[in-house]
Amino acid sequence: MTIILKIQGLRKGAKQIRQAAAILRGGGIVVFPTETVYGIGADALNPDACRRIYSIKGRAGDNPLIVHVSSMEMAETVARIPERYFGTMRRIWPAPLTIIVKAKPIVPKVVTGGLDTIAIRMPDSEVALSLIRESGVPIAAPSANISSKPSSTRASHAIKYFYGKVDAIMDSGRSKFGLESTVIDLKKFTILRPGSYTVDQVQKAFGKRPKVTSQSRAISDSRSRPSSPGMKYRHYSPEKPIFLFTGDPRALPAASESFRGEFTFIGSRESCRAMRGTAKNSIALGSRRDPGRMASMLFDALIALDGMESRFAIIEQFKEEGIGLAMMNRIRKACAHKYFSDERGLSRRVREIS
Repeated sequence: MTIILKIQGLRKGAKQIRQAAAILRGGGIVVFPTETVYGIGADALNPDACRRIYSIKGRAGDNPLIVHVSSMEMAETVARIPERYFGTMRRIWPAPLTIIVKAKPIVPKVVTGGLDTIAIRMPDSEVALSLIRESGVPIAAPSANISSKPSSTRASHAIKYFYGKVDAIMDSGRSKFGLESTVIDLKKFTILRPGSYTVDQVQKAFGKRPKVTSQSRAISDSRSRPSSPGMKYRHYSPEKPIFLFTGDPRALPAASESFRGEFTFIGSRESCRAMRGTAKNSIALGSRRDPGRMASMLFDALIALDGMESRFAIIEQFKEEGIGLAMMNRIRKACAHKYFSDERGLSRRVREIS
């Protein structure tokens, strides 16, 4: 049976946090909130508990887990943070930024996906930090979703995915950012997964600009071994097919006219207005003037899509700057490279799923 633990602030939720921490110490699995998305967590030093995460999610064994800590002292127990970066991380954390560094021998190989490195971060969430401190152990936690499905930004999403499969689900409302953390390999100083901590923020924090590769913008080569969570496998996809429009935004209504009333449109509030009368229904992420808001609503939209009466969805393309880089990473993975730029391209893509 799954226990639902409602958290309304640290003071009122102290009892529930202690209860969740006890479950973790006992080898149980707890879904908990962070500032990015909800995570499905276990004691990172308990290999049997961590194997349960892989089994519950249907996650491939070579896909590493992110380890969440509550202090630099705890981080040092599991990771070898280079001396030249230690002061920077102490200043930056807590933040939605995950670093890839050498793992210490105490970390089970099931957590690192068999690698000698570890993905580690300190979440900027008082509930998450309190849970880690109370449990007294680092928590290994990927995003709370069934592998390949959109990540949970609300406890209700996690309940749908995991009720009856995990020991407890903590509910402290909607996640602030709605996209997972940014993952950076400190050795190569390369963004492996763009996320809620933007490239500009990384540059400001470290005093140098990180590399952004093609892998951080789309799905990696399926033959390669992932060095970071979320790099290799299909991600974030609802049941309904999604097509990404890559052409001139002004041409989208005409390009989709022949499928009038058959699809759901996902995009900015401004674009939703332009698609009125063409799409069967639409999901507005927010105004283009507020890209952070649009990013935070993306997973909500992808989860809501499967409840819509439509054959498929069309989503618009966003500028890959600031948080837009992370948005397009998630959108491309959700679409699984189903792109079109004109009516002929859309017709071909629709035939492929018919």
